[in-house]
Amino acid sequence: MKAMIFAAGLGTRLKPFTDHSPKALAEVNGRSLLEHNIRYLQRYGIYDVIINVHHFASMVVDKLKDNDGFGSNVSVSDEQDALLETGGGLLKALDFFEGESDYVVMNADILTSLDLGKMIDHHHKTRGMATLAVMNRESSRQLMFNEEMTLCGWVNNGTGEQRISRADQLTSKFSFSGVQVVSANLMRNIPFSGKFSMIDVYLHQAKNHTIKGFDHSGNLFIDVGKPGSIEQAEYLFS
Repeated sequence: MKAMIFAAGLGTRLKPFTDHSPKALAEVNGRSLLEHNIRYLQRYGIYDVIINVHHFASMVVDKLKDNDGFGSNVSVSDEQDALLETGGGLLKALDFFEGESDYVVMNADILTSLDLGKMIDHHHKTRGMATLAVMNRESSRQLMFNEEMTLCGWVNNGTGEQRISRADQLTSKFSFSGVQVVSANLMRNIPFSGKFSMIDVYLHQAKNHTIKGFDHSGNLFIDVGKPGSIEQAEYLFS
């Protein structure tokens, strides 16, 4: 199995660090987030990885070269001309996954104790178009799932805005953890191009296809998006 790590973002929440460095190179206990997540994937037998780059792209490339990909076969998807967000970034990198039936996609700025192996097995058993790691935790924007953990929509808790993909009277809200297992056909026949989010893809495909949630509430998880969260991450992931 192969994987993609999204590392192209500007990391504005992590300023002032990201004024002079990409967020993927922020360090937690002496190791960059990039290294943490490459090694996380290795624990589940995933050694073929593509990483998208934009903000201080050359620093990410140099880090990978200097460390021989941290033991993995790492390719780079260059977005220096235009930042494509998560959905656009995956679409640009699709050739890397040619011949794969499923693959893993994750954000560079999260750390988690999620058992990725169990999530991959769950994805294969449910045969959904994608499986999203989610938790029962507070967040300004959340995904809505029915009792079978099938994606039904999205909600902005601050504004009350909702985007409904399929009607279901009984839904629960979960926060997305930035880790997903997707099938090869997820990105086919989507009405998006250029810059767009993976959430757009999931809400579109959920209208006619099955997108599942994998509840890993209780696992360690942190979105390393600001300086204070790095200190917390160093405590949790010592």
